[in-house]
Amino acid sequence: MGKGRLEAFSDGVIAIIITIMVLEIKVPHGFDLAALRPLIPVFLSYVLSFIYIGIYWNNHHHLLQAVRQVNGRIL
Repeated sequence: MGKGRLEAFSDGVIAIIITIMVLEIKVPHGFDLAALRPLIPVFLSYVLSFIYIGIYWNNHHHLLQAVRQVNGRIL
């Protein structure tokens, strides 16, 4: 099996993970900056999680650049 299928699958999984993370961010109830204050911890945790997943995705693609073919041991 070629490595393109594994790359496409992992890209799809990571896109779904990021989408689910965004769904956890709630809409503020007010229109001023004070309404955003309770969302700061949620937003910061989203940013840190996004960075962590981005690093994982980047490392995964660098790893797959060294692979010629995917076999059962790699899966």
